[in-house]
Amino acid sequence: QVQLVESGGGLVQAGGSLRLSCAASGRTERINYMGWFRQAPGKEREFVARIMTSGRRADYGDIVKGRFTISRDNAKNTVYLQMTGLASGDTAMYYCPAHLSAAVQYWGTGPQVPVSS
Repeated sequence: QVQLVESGGGLVQAGGSLRLSCAASGRTERINYMGWFRQAPGKEREFVARIMTSGRRADYGDIVKGRFTISRDNAKNTVYLQMTGLASGDTAMYYCPAHLSAAVQYWGTGPQVPVSS
């Protein structure tokens, strides 16, 4: 089993910055990569970013590329999402998945990131 604890969500103003954290525990040696998805009410889930456990490879969704940065601290088994230039369109629940394989995934609880105008 892999457990994921997310933190860092909260209200921010438009144009502001916020950093989300996702700490993994359990069978962390089995994790291939971790990342972030988001979903707003009434909208489809969107891919935000992912990073390999080694931290040497990262991928971003086109909707956030250039504004968000994903990173990892292996000593803490934690993945971060640094968000800058936030706008109302970024308001969503952000979920942290950990992939052991294409078929085995674990998810965090999804902290809310509301962006005020």
